[in-house]
Amino acid sequence: MQRVVGKFLEYNQHWACEKHAEDPHFFEHLAEGQNPIALLLGCSDSRVSPSVVLGGNLGEIFIHRNIANVVSHADMNFLSVLQYAVEVLGIQDIIVYGHYGCGGIRAAMENEAIGLIDNWLANIKDVIASHQSELDAIPDESDRLNRLVELNVLAQIHNLKQTSVYRKAKKEGRELRLHAWVYDFSNGTVRVLEQA
Repeated sequence: MQRVVGKFLEYNQHWACEKHAEDPHFFEHLAEGQNPIALLLGCSDSRVSPSVVLGGNLGEIFIHRNIANVVSHADMNFLSVLQYAVEVLGIQDIIVYGHYGCGGIRAAMENEAIGLIDNWLANIKDVIASHQSELDAIPDESDRLNRLVELNVLAQIHNLKQTSVYRKAKKEGRELRLHAWVYDFSNGTVRVLEQA
């Protein structure tokens, strides 16, 4: 295990040297502050790293991650991130970034007691309840799960619109653009969902 964690530190040293060789002032500029162009709410899944998949450079994407990319109105952590992104950093583009094959979505669909996470998954179970007939009409389990991933992303867009931060920004005339995206492991691409 130590060897595995050690490889991250070795990579970091190599990366830092490369960056400094490319631009001796790179880290000075980075330390001056951030000016990200988007806030991304993604899943904690280790396979969907937004910066890797989207090619974002340091300082370009302000990121918050949790299980199944949920916007919970009781999650003060995310709401604080949202407020800072919108009101301090002036971000106008907010991306909800789900992914097919999400374990959190699967756990909510299977509806088995797991423990503490059950409380978090209740947010997704609400999405299931709202779309039960549509989901029941999908015979293939994998297709049903993928559709729930999409419905969850769209539900989180709706939840974003209900936050006090979003409503205040709109009332003040700020332009906020919400994006519903799903990452597909089968081909490595991001699918943009149509919003209702």
